[in-house]
Amino acid sequence: MRPTLAILAVALSGSLSSAPAARASEVLLTVTAAGDAAPVQLDLEALSAMTRVEFDTTTPWTDGKHHFTGVPLKEVLASAGITEGTVRAVALNDYAVDLPVAELDDAAPIIAYHLDGQPFGIRQKGPLWIVYPFDEDSRYQSETAYGRSVWQLNRLLAK
Repeated sequence: MRPTLAILAVALSGSLSSAPAARASEVLLTVTAAGDAAPVQLDLEALSAMTRVEFDTTTPWTDGKHHFTGVPLKEVLASAGITEGTVRAVALNDYAVDLPVAELDDAAPIIAYHLDGQPFGIRQKGPLWIVYPFDEDSRYQSETAYGRSVWQLNRLLAK
């Protein structure tokens, strides 16, 4: 490896392992409704201003119980004018899943923006993660709910 590439590789690997959580003014989520409506871009401050939901739960992807704080997915969609139909949730790595809006509860799932009381970075499945309170209701302990639990969420698109 050429020296400049080695330095770049070390710099990149260092920045990834210690990737900071998003800054409050950084756009974290783009929500696009059907039609000609302009996309809604939300940063941490905008998400934090919405209804706050918190719960402790285990997940299939983490060790132990964690405290999640976020905003109901249904509320985020409604803020962009999406109240029916299907929405596609897309992650940074382009993993995508379709969620029928009618199947969303008022308080679950949430778009978590804090993990254990702190903003969290890409390495911790953030900065946004669709999370269900898996331990609270057996309905959420299903392959459907697990598949809809998109981490590193960055886009919601009405279909």
